Amino acid sequence: MTTLFPNAMPLAGLAGGALIGLAAAIMLLGLGRIAGVSGLLARATGIADSGAPRGIAIAFILGLPLGAWLMTLAGHGSSVTFPAAAWPLLLGGVLVGYGTRLGSGCTSGHGVCGLARLSPRSAVATALFMLAGFATATMLHPVLP
Repeated sequence: MTTLFPNAMPLAGLAGGALIGLAAAIMLLGLGRIAGVSGLLARATGIADSGAPRGIAIAFILGLPLGAWLMTLAGHGSSVTFPAAAWPLLLGGVLVGYGTRLGSGCTSGHGVCGLARLSPRSAVATALFMLAGFATATMLHPVLP
């Protein structure tokens, strides 16, 4: 592709983004609900009492890894490596979960659905997500391989 991003796959990214947008539009237009993954996960696990119908939330959450698995079977998967220890994943998961509850939504809820609805709160939340991600990557880049 380019020397700056030698492994870039813009068509795959475009197709994936279009499918995410389609799923969000179907949830919003069909059910009047935001397709925020943290809210759907909370509803699917019974943590939240309100939101999308529980069956739909469960189907949506199960569809995320199922879609990745189907793409892998089709030969379009990617290799994923995890740290040797489980604690960084667990700590990261707890921090992300706390942040989504604190911020009243996750990157999919605010970044995809909220920005599409021109929500000022979602614009601020998405800017903060991005800034925190940039800062974390910048700080960890010299430390991690």
